[in-house]
Amino acid sequence: MVRGILVDLAIMTVIGVVLALIGPFGSIALPLARRLIMWLGYAYIGYLFYRPVWPVADLLARRLHLPRIGLMVAGCLLATVPAATAMWIVEFLPGPIPAPTVEEAFATYLNVLIIGASIMVVFHLINRNRAGPQEPMPAPPAQDRSRPRFLDRLPPELGTELVALEMEDHYVRAHTMLGSDLVLLRLRDAIVELDGIEGEQVHRSWWVARGAVEDVEREGRNVRLVLARGIAAPVSRANVQRLKDAGWF
Repeated sequence: MVRGILVDLAIMTVIGVVLALIGPFGSIALPLARRLIMWLGYAYIGYLFYRPVWPVADLLARRLHLPRIGLMVAGCLLATVPAATAMWIVEFLPGPIPAPTVEEAFATYLNVLIIGASIMVVFHLINRNRAGPQEPMPAPPAQDRSRPRFLDRLPPELGTELVALEMEDHYVRAHTMLGSDLVLLRLRDAIVELDGIEGEQVHRSWWVARGAVEDVEREGRNVRLVLARGIAAPVSRANVQRLKDAGWF
């Protein structure tokens, strides 16, 4: 974790230096030394307020089954309010800090939003790069023909007790009893490799192992399967009756 933060701060330092050299939003008129101090400060402030948006959006998307992109956009818009306030204060340090007019507040918000959105994009790309390999990893030949091929794609520390598969962009997140990891594979292709594991695709983005279901939650017409480790998988309405007939609930 510490290493990740240090890497993030190094990236923000590079961003701050580049912005200081470019001098956007009229800052090019300032001396280079002042631009460096100002933009490095802005970069670190931006990291402080915008970096948490990604994991929070990811968590809420899982818990509430909402689209990640919408949560990230909303988080970026909200994070810009304290970020713009902090950057307004930094701009006038160490002297007295005037209250902004409505026009100044709006202009500051838009300028900071541009920077914040750029930071969000940078860390979105970084997270995807950290999440897994850039090319599909071919499954090594299984020595045991009865072992589902997909399990050979998982790191040994996750074990082989599969709970669910969740589609994330071009990846599949494999949930096991010991944790989760991303595999660069389409969900439909992953399901083909699950021969021998009893389960069903309960949603266009979810496959669930039959033995991992611990409870069923209903909220109006919405149905969710509560799985081991507290994972909740939504059931599409088209699959509710089919799973009910099969005795899942």
